[in-house]
Amino acid sequence: MQPRTFNYVKDLWSDADAAKLDPAGRLVYRSNLLGSDQRITNTGGGNTSSKTSETDPLAKKPVQVLWVKGSGGDLRTSTRENFSSLYQERLLALQEIYNASPGKGLKSQVEDDMVAMFQHCTFNLNPRAPSIDTPLHSFIPAKHVDHTHPNAAIAVAASASSEKLTAEIYGAEVVYIPWLRPGFELGLLMQDIFKKYPAAKGIMMGQHGLINWSDDDKECYYRTLDLIEKASQFIEKKYAAKGGHAAAFGGQLHAALAQELRHRVFARLLPWLRGQVSQSKRFIATIQDDETLLRFVNSRDAARLAELGTSCPDHFLRTKIKPLFVNINPAELPASGAQLDESKLNALVELLKTKLSAGLESYRKDYADYYNRCKRPNSPALRDPNPTIILVPGLGMIAWGKDKSESRTTAEFYNCAIEVIRGAEAMDKYIALPQQEAFDIEYWLMEEAKLRRMPPEKELARQVIAVIGAGSGIGREVAHRLAREGAHIVCVDVNLASAQAAAKEITDKFGVGIGQAGTGISNCGPAIGLACDITNRASIRAMLDQVALAYGGFDSIAVTAGIFVSPDASGHIPDDKWATTFAINVTGTYLVADEAFKTWKEQGLAGNLVLTTSANAVVAKKGSVAYDTSKAAANHLVRELAIELAPLVRVNAVAPATVVQGSAMFPRERVIASLAKYNIPFAADEPTESLTARLSQFYADRTLTKSPITPADQAEAFFLLLSRRLSRTTGQVITVDGGLHEAFLR
Repeated sequence: MQPRTFNYVKDLWSDADAAKLDPAGRLVYRSNLLGSDQRITNTGGGNTSSKTSETDPLAKKPVQVLWVKGSGGDLRTSTRENFSSLYQERLLALQEIYNASPGKGLKSQVEDDMVAMFQHCTFNLNPRAPSIDTPLHSFIPAKHVDHTHPNAAIAVAASASSEKLTAEIYGAEVVYIPWLRPGFELGLLMQDIFKKYPAAKGIMMGQHGLINWSDDDKECYYRTLDLIEKASQFIEKKYAAKGGHAAAFGGQLHAALAQELRHRVFARLLPWLRGQVSQSKRFIATIQDDETLLRFVNSRDAARLAELGTSCPDHFLRTKIKPLFVNINPAELPASGAQLDESKLNALVELLKTKLSAGLESYRKDYADYYNRCKRPNSPALRDPNPTIILVPGLGMIAWGKDKSESRTTAEFYNCAIEVIRGAEAMDKYIALPQQEAFDIEYWLMEEAKLRRMPPEKELARQVIAVIGAGSGIGREVAHRLAREGAHIVCVDVNLASAQAAAKEITDKFGVGIGQAGTGISNCGPAIGLACDITNRASIRAMLDQVALAYGGFDSIAVTAGIFVSPDASGHIPDDKWATTFAINVTGTYLVADEAFKTWKEQGLAGNLVLTTSANAVVAKKGSVAYDTSKAAANHLVRELAIELAPLVRVNAVAPATVVQGSAMFPRERVIASLAKYNIPFAADEPTESLTARLSQFYADRTLTKSPITPADQAEAFFLLLSRRLSRTTGQVITVDGGLHEAFLR
């Protein structure tokens, strides 16, 4: 093969890497390369296959096996386990069953029935469910097949004159076919095209994407790149001839707000908007406001083009039939680069709320009308009618999903849709898939079955919880405990490095998910680390605004931050240390609650606030007067806040006994001081872990259970209070002290 030069896709193939792999491994390798470039295929989209010779596990004879990306896989991240393996001979034999079916055809039940027949073709008990696209790969006789969703190819497929453009770009290399839903009929059509057009290297599927083949896997890979490169070159030449960026989408209509102002507006607007779209189930946001996205949103044709909806089935399964485009008069937005004082900023946010309220009401009605107009007798019930993509001139895009990964992926898909629209408009005129066809994909029973096969959501799924004090000790343990239950965790600490380290532990453990869109802090995963000084109201508000930019808002807050100040050598606590103790343990908690309640009210969604008090709040001890009295005040603060924040927010607390192991409040010097205070023998050169264990057991021996209290014990109580397991409990302090009888209620 001759060396290639590509400008619009990446050549990632390595002969050395490929040579190390068996045939199925080479398929995985090829797939990962194709999936790593969003210009080739989007997250979860497209599929690849190879026909290989394998040994039948029973007959011990060679058989031809089709390896094809299974249902629900992602080319970029797929491993061998994501590929189905099927007897090729049995798949071909299914054609006789299909052709003998009296109801065969695109709209008939037999198409869906044939999918169940794939299971009878499984090779070697492979549990991976085959994709609906399996017939396309099986019935094309070539050994290797790539089906991708390149933006450039879909732009051709979504143009009014797509058949003419296909011929102009590719000549006899690629055959055009009109839209046909994936399945058996489409596979048979491709089989006929392969026979009828021996010079063809691929097929352009109207409104859908590209499929191409070869008997050599490396050649198949490069053929995919070649075909995308040709379409891309053609589009960019036409785009430049029409004026390029300056004339894109009809040219600019709205001016983009300055980035700092955009983010101030987003921070104010998003919690309210999250409440509006989360009335059925809560959603997580991803915002995007880069230059490419703003070029579309701020253009003259954006409203018209957005209303047409998306074209590729993979797109609107994520982005719905169309986005919500907020119609704003350019004169209603500040001039580009303008800086707004607080009054003008509030006025702009209120204007946007008014526009969005009207837009959401209209969108929900339109979506219900679309459903009622297109539904079939056996269609699944109407799904959530809220938009998953919201476009706001001057600001950018807000994408919604059940978690951060899904909202990033939704944003990614609409970016692909914008690129498709740009290319189609450059060549000719963009057209969307007809609504009935779109509905039949969105509400396809096969897709519904796939949704039902998904595992149930975890207990804290769709929740955003800020853990203040997450940099160490109880706070870090709480963050991990909540993350295990599916919550998005905002790790907050006065020390930014500690907060970010805690967040990294969570993302390393649970992954960042799929989807690559987003801007700045919004391009995060299931956890982020932020700094905050809870004695400073402005610092608290800045942190909460960052949370809004990252996730759209928050649901609950756990405050585990606290301080213990030891008396000086004379047994006296200086005035400044007394003040610091109350500032952090009492006032700081109040300031967090007061600032957070502003956001909770904006969202209108029920939330939880869980504080940390202490068994010391009711047990007087020598040497800890500042700490003990501050925790007594915190106990009553729980009751007061429960009244003040009701009924929207439940307020409770966890009261630990002394937690030594893993606590940032017990550095080595305090452990040694405590051992000396209680006349517990120790050696000055003992390891810190040994000293800590001795002190921890001393405290444990004073309790009824005789067991050391750990951060994990406290985390479990936080989880109970932050979940719905104690949903009728508020104003309460739950003790986790091992049975410290001095703290019994009296």
